[in-house]
Amino acid sequence: MYNGTKVLDVHSHVRPMRPSYLFFNDLMHSRYALESPIGPGKHSSVVGMRDEDFQSTSASHAAYLDERNIDTQILSPHPLRVFGWMEPYLFKAWVPYINDMIFKIAQAQPDRFVGSCYMPQDPNEKDTTHCLEELERCVDQYAFVAACVSPDITGRRDSPAMSDPYWYPLYEKCQELDVPIIIHGTDGLDPRYRSLPLQYYQMTFLTEQYMALATLRMNDQFERFPGLKVIVCHCGGALDRHIGDYAWLARDRDNSANLFYDTCSYDLDFLATAIKQRGVSQMLFGVEAPGGGMNNRPGTNRTADDMVPMIAEHPTLSFLTEQDKMDIFHNNPARIVPKLVDARATNATAKVKAFLAPGEVAAPTPASRSVNPNPWGFSA
Repeated sequence: MYNGTKVLDVHSHVRPMRPSYLFFNDLMHSRYALESPIGPGKHSSVVGMRDEDFQSTSASHAAYLDERNIDTQILSPHPLRVFGWMEPYLFKAWVPYINDMIFKIAQAQPDRFVGSCYMPQDPNEKDTTHCLEELERCVDQYAFVAACVSPDITGRRDSPAMSDPYWYPLYEKCQELDVPIIIHGTDGLDPRYRSLPLQYYQMTFLTEQYMALATLRMNDQFERFPGLKVIVCHCGGALDRHIGDYAWLARDRDNSANLFYDTCSYDLDFLATAIKQRGVSQMLFGVEAPGGGMNNRPGTNRTADDMVPMIAEHPTLSFLTEQDKMDIFHNNPARIVPKLVDARATNATAKVKAFLAPGEVAAPTPASRSVNPNPWGFSA
């Protein structure tokens, strides 16, 4: 908490045990679109995918938040484990599994986490109508509060720009459901990245998120969908180098009801400039804890993602008033994602159970089967 008020975090990723990703191996090895083994009514006995494994992951994540004064987080998939470059029919099977994983972790600590769903984005489809079934499933059945998308899901720079009519069905449905869209980059397959050290994997986040921001600033999607809310992660990807009177930057003021940013920058000079450029009213607390900020901040014994005291007290951010801090920590996230305020009440509206009750025995389930058998047409 901050001064007795809940700190609400809009940017976090699931970090389950490595064996929980064995389902990905099953998909890759079988080349079949297998059903999720942890979906509604299913309880896997595979280590890493058992109920107790997700409960343990959730508890350790919550303990990490306790040390950083964070009360509630929105969970989304890990951006480097979205794997949007796989064959579309396999990706359509993978996405429900990662959403099921988020559901179990959120339900294990219902006061601390709410879910954000991914969708089976396919840039070769005519539009995003193919994403709506999974979005509605997660919002209706799992009580998820946001939708997470990548501007370049395959990493090959083949997705339509985020102002393109391709995105309109998703925008319309998110507006209807009052579900904000969270924009976060994923894997980039640009061959130029191969010349960079592994630590530069976030280069694709910066470029794709800033490209999305620039596109959303300069086009008419918010005129078409005035109730649509979009959160661009990592302060919008990049800073602006021109002054705010330039037309494309002034558009931010026109989009103040639609376009928002999280505070996920551990460099305090960068964060200070981002807040000044974007405006306090558009900034939502989000620090990806735990994630890329797990190393200690120089000169301290605390990690870089321990950002509540930095925003509250550090001289670099001393221009923030007490009201500004309350807005960033609580009021702005609560305004844009109201269901984040009372996570337990939100999670209680889920229509399916995540876990077996004490003493309950899982019903036998058939082995995972293909929902798209023999996709290549070969003979058995």
